[in-house]
Amino acid sequence: MAHLSFPAHLSFPNESAEYRTARNALFEAEIALRAQIEAVAAQRRQLPPGGAVPEDYVFERLGANLMPEKVKMSQLFGKHDTLVLYSFMYGPDRALPCPGCTHLLDSVAGSAQHVGQRVAFYVVAKSPIARLTAWAAERGWHHLQFASTAGNNYDADYFGDTSKLSPDMRAAFHVPTGENWDETMYNVFHLREGKIRHFWGSELSYGPTESNQHHRSGDLTNALWGLLDMTPEGRGQFFPKVRYD
Repeated sequence: MAHLSFPAHLSFPNESAEYRTARNALFEAEIALRAQIEAVAAQRRQLPPGGAVPEDYVFERLGANLMPEKVKMSQLFGKHDTLVLYSFMYGPDRALPCPGCTHLLDSVAGSAQHVGQRVAFYVVAKSPIARLTAWAAERGWHHLQFASTAGNNYDADYFGDTSKLSPDMRAAFHVPTGENWDETMYNVFHLREGKIRHFWGSELSYGPTESNQHHRSGDLTNALWGLLDMTPEGRGQFFPKVRYD
């Protein structure tokens, strides 16, 4: 449905006619963007069933007694039919986790208790569960749930690492022969009649980018970028750090 121009608008103190004209044009663009975001979300919901997962992966998480326990992917759903897994770039080879992933999870952490009312959500990485939960405690991520992918094939199969990229994609992302690294990736799974199927993955993590722009695959879950996009400075060349002096 085509958008009809809104018949009235706000007016802030001492703004010029030039400002209001430009702001009204931007207002129309913001409304169109909102409609596009809704349309893309509806298109995503209408995806046909994805591929069945090749195995019921075994993860490690902290149990009710705060001791590590082995758990199958099917158990991660809990009471829900949908499971969201976020691949966190914090493998055992990293002294510190990826700053991009870390600031994204800083933003997501506040929403986790609300998300959990509707779907199951876990952050997964290759480090041992004790290392992951220690980092979560340091960051104050009290509502995020973690699971270790150490020893299973999840990261390779669902592109939480680069090991199964095609030769063309390895070349495009400058992944050297014989080397691999972990990558940021959301994957959503649906459980129906005892069968787990892949629903959606954040493929923009591996998509083409504009000059001087990262892939932005998780931007809609990250408050930082939305806040900076409101400002005259914008994002600029800023990229968060794990710690600031």
